[in-house]
Amino acid sequence: MRPSPVRDLIVGLFVLAGLIAIGYLALSLGGLTTKGSGGVVLYATFDEIGGLKHRAPVRVAGVRIGEVVEVVLDESLRARVTLNLDSNLPLPVDTRAEIRTSGVLGNQYLALEPGAEDELLQPGEEIAFTEGALVFERLIGRFVANAGLDQE
Repeated sequence: MRPSPVRDLIVGLFVLAGLIAIGYLALSLGGLTTKGSGGVVLYATFDEIGGLKHRAPVRVAGVRIGEVVEVVLDESLRARVTLNLDSNLPLPVDTRAEIRTSGVLGNQYLALEPGAEDELLQPGEEIAFTEGALVFERLIGRFVANAGLDQE
């Protein structure tokens, strides 16, 4: 077989395109975003966050509108979650934040349900209405405890 510079060039470009595609998939599946951190920062406080982690998605109606930036304990020993959200999204002051589980694997995300008020949340404000994560171990414990009481 004779060496062919054109064929070698085509194979090289094909391999390069494959490596770029693999790199893009690895970065996008890893959750890397190309958006800057120029969004609106809001806060929410929860009694129980379950497995909610840094960089977990924040969604409205299933559409990703931001991510969790930080999770810390506040002075009252409750979980304070810092959110970085899309700056173009108007959220009313009666917006509700709820920690939900997506899929079978149990990855958790923060779901926002906008309210009906005319007044909007401003950057740096707290989301007042929150619902923590459902902890299945606690739920099963309550079920077992209540099942034992009914057998009299």
